[in-house]
Amino acid sequence: MTQKILWLAVALGLCVGAAEAQVTVRKGGSAKAGIDWSRLVAGGGAAAEFKRVLEDDLLRSGWFVPSAPGAEFTLVGVAQVGGQLTAQIQLSSASQQQWLLSKQYAVGSDAARPLAHRVADDILAAIGRKGMFSGHIAMLGTRTGAKELYVCDMDGGNVQQITRDNNICLAPRWTPDGQRITYTAFLKRYPDVYLIDLVSRSRRVIASYGGMNSGGAVSPDGSLVALTLSKDGSPNLYVRALNGGTLVRLTSEPRAAIASPCWSPDGSHIVYASDQASTAHPQLYVISRGGGAPRRLTTRGSQNVSPNWGANGLIAYASLMGKFQICVVDPNTLDSRMISPGDASYEDPCWAPDGRHIVCSRTQNYRSSIYLLDTLGDPPVALCQLSGDWTSPSVTAK
Repeated sequence: MTQKILWLAVALGLCVGAAEAQVTVRKGGSAKAGIDWSRLVAGGGAAAEFKRVLEDDLLRSGWFVPSAPGAEFTLVGVAQVGGQLTAQIQLSSASQQQWLLSKQYAVGSDAARPLAHRVADDILAAIGRKGMFSGHIAMLGTRTGAKELYVCDMDGGNVQQITRDNNICLAPRWTPDGQRITYTAFLKRYPDVYLIDLVSRSRRVIASYGGMNSGGAVSPDGSLVALTLSKDGSPNLYVRALNGGTLVRLTSEPRAAIASPCWSPDGSHIVYASDQASTAHPQLYVISRGGGAPRRLTTRGSQNVSPNWGANGLIAYASLMGKFQICVVDPNTLDSRMISPGDASYEDPCWAPDGRHIVCSRTQNYRSSIYLLDTLGDPPVALCQLSGDWTSPSVTAK
């Protein structure tokens, strides 16, 4: 039972870190196109911040490398501040000999960062790539001494504290509309699931049954919520309308623990972690939203937890291989591969909106921070290195 509690705690985010081990992974980098932005001109203040954030985003996307004139892509533009921040942006392709993007933007002078993220995503769309920079990250931080809920931009900037409960928050999950977050908290001494609105900061309890309440994964259409509840004994998987109603129990494991439910992109299935095959050795399973027999997805790794089902159809998860590492599995073929470089413990994976990158927590020397992993091989990038520990990222495209 002690071992079962330990892995369930890891899955819920109650503890991080794992034993040290040496794992070597070599991956080839992605092909990058040269981009000349020497003709992107900006004034001072907000305009300069816009230019800096835009250039950082384009590099972080993994698809560009800055080049001299004559590169495949040329970015031309002027950003300036008058009564507002305006930007005239044009992107041309040398091989196609045409303008791929020509657009004028205007926002308040205090919106330089969101405008830069928006332009970066527009540039990526113009070359046929999906962007991620208009999204946001929800995460847990301890810089105040308590584990509170925070949100930030996709590049780790503009960090905002959401809760001030001087308590413990766990497992934040965005709702599909990008306006609300579910999370588990101990406000009444026991773990309950809450839903908080980021505009009004109002919150309500959505699961406060006897025993443990966790999960809080909202379906892609926003109508249902998947929960892990122990009200009938061992933690099992339930589904209920987000706004209330009758619980539907999907699993019946009397001596197993279930954690971290996550919906498939079409809302037809749920992936979760369970030790139903072997005590204290959780693996990933998929079950229909209507119930039935679950299907096992993973066999490698002594513990496989924290699944996240991306819009690309692939499932990212954390696997204990001496240290926790981030892996990706195709639920159709069961082919899997390790993404993280093995230099530290990597946990809590969540797909970025571009379907290429994964946001996760990285723990080394007992300190945790938020990192961006590239499934095509670029080096990991630190997103949030403020004081305290930062874990459990969740990403929304909005």
